[in-house]
Amino acid sequence: MIDTHIHIDEDAYAADREEVIARQREACVEAMIVPGVNAKSIEGILDVCRRHKGYCFPALGFHPQDVFPDDYKEQWRIIEEAIRAHRKEIVAIGEIGLDYHYDTTYKEGQQDIFKRQLDLAQELDLPVMIHNRDATEDTLRILKSQISNHISPITTAPLRGVVHCFNGSQEVAKQILDMGLYFGIGGVLTFKNCKLYETLEVVPLDRIVLETDGPYLAPTPHRGERNESRLMIFVVQRLAEVYHTTPEKVISITSANAKKLFFA
Repeated sequence: MIDTHIHIDEDAYAADREEVIARQREACVEAMIVPGVNAKSIEGILDVCRRHKGYCFPALGFHPQDVFPDDYKEQWRIIEEAIRAHRKEIVAIGEIGLDYHYDTTYKEGQQDIFKRQLDLAQELDLPVMIHNRDATEDTLRILKSQISNHISPITTAPLRGVVHCFNGSQEVAKQILDMGLYFGIGGVLTFKNCKLYETLEVVPLDRIVLETDGPYLAPTPHRGERNESRLMIFVVQRLAEVYHTTPEKVISITSANAKKLFFA
């Protein structure tokens, strides 16, 4: 299993981070990708990934919930410089996107930073890790515009990436498929009354990658606990039921997908 999205650098793991990482290795977790959220997260992410080189892989980005009017331009300057400086070290730009769940007063700033990061990802030929919460219409509009405005491969690479923590409708899923993006599936799939399995009827398994979003969203039967990569096995088991296949096949295909997207 490859965890394509875990915030192992966060304080929730501070007391036993090394033990947690060792536990994932023992549980046959093949790799972990650690996304950035703001300028302050850069050094911590690079540090833990350097200490576990070849196992923990860094991504750097500007999370929409960290985009504030008073300092976002300076934060973006720092993050962009870090992305360029560590281009050969990072495997993605992320976590990026839009989030209108708590506050809709600064949509323009979020959209501005989202577009800038998409531009940079294509310039540097890096995949993106897309966060979308309560902002589906704008997220899809910006992604489609990004693709249509960068048709020529001469100066920029095609947009590629994953919609992190996907939990949308079949209609939205079809649009994401048309854009060639992947779906990050985690613990939400195991939650009671979750209808995501209905959406997955239109999503082929070769477009899915596993993730935790740890320390958040631990799967049932560990819901409410601190999430760890090894718990993805419960997501694997649910996916095996949805796709009428074996857990081993789910692991094989999703791991191949992650390698193709992030490590090819």
